[in-house]
Amino acid sequence: MFLCANSLAQTRDHNEIIKVPSEDRAMADAIAKAQATLDEFLLVWKQQAPGNSEYRLKVRVKDGALSEHFWVQPFRPTTTGFEGVLANEPRVVGNVKGGQRITFSRADISDWGYVRDGKQVGSFTICAMFKHAPEEQVDYYKKNYGFDCKTEQLKQSGR
Repeated sequence: MFLCANSLAQTRDHNEIIKVPSEDRAMADAIAKAQATLDEFLLVWKQQAPGNSEYRLKVRVKDGALSEHFWVQPFRPTTTGFEGVLANEPRVVGNVKGGQRITFSRADISDWGYVRDGKQVGSFTICAMFKHAPEEQVDYYKKNYGFDCKTEQLKQSGR
């Protein structure tokens, strides 16, 4: 089961958990795409181009047999991986809390995202979760936060 707070590390009036079966093909593909393009994202993050903002990573946190995915913002590379601040409150795991600084490895990263000129880039797992969310919630996020899951976002990376 893929559990993720749907907050995107911005001020939100929604912070829902969306449960996605662990065998969900769209979610597996989204995570694979995010991991395969992580280096490209990190270059965009490093450049901090005008019009780009809200850089974030989604990270899997384990607590025994439980795990939950969180947005981490801000973040920075370290000599052994990454560190950053959890942007959401946990709903499943009990070993972390929102606002806590955590360290994590590249293998823990399940997604990345940022905003370019008001539109979301990356955040592949959010688009995969949309098929499990109520239509009004999907419409809300698309309207208010610039999601367009039909475009090939990597071609628009802003590099």
